[in-house]
Amino acid sequence: MPISKKLALSAEQLEEIMTSTWNMRIATIGPGTRINLTPMWFGWGGGKVFTFGRGQKVINVRRTPACSVIVDRNEKFPELQAAMFQGHAHVLESADAEQADPDLEAVRLQMGIKYAGGHGGPAPDTPEPNRATARGKHNRWIVFTPDKLITWDNFKLNTLRKS
Repeated sequence: MPISKKLALSAEQLEEIMTSTWNMRIATIGPGTRINLTPMWFGWGGGKVFTFGRGQKVINVRRTPACSVIVDRNEKFPELQAAMFQGHAHVLESADAEQADPDLEAVRLQMGIKYAGGHGGPAPDTPEPNRATARGKHNRWIVFTPDKLITWDNFKLNTLRKS
């Protein structure tokens, strides 16, 4: 049964969850036909999800760009809010490709602010942008562009039940 559109996040809620939530999960196709699901830090810009990955995740996206991303918060069902995206990702293979992306610089700053102090430590007074860049064979920025978005805000369930 599809999720009611009445449960959808508003545009403001989507922006807030995408810029404040620390972890997303990205599902790619791993070796063979196995789904590889990984939590990762991420940025949101230009309607795209950016993450800096290494190793298998980058290899998976190079081989099969179709993937899904979910960003959610809260653990109890009546409080669950989430955005699930389906689409395609690509790898920024060089510093030149990174520079050519019109949204990456803003995402670097957003991630520098969001993850300043890392792992819950104190944030510095002046956060630095995320300066990760292409290096080695498999350390790269992955850019996910959604084709489909489904959101839900279970706080709205009580409102639906009353109507």
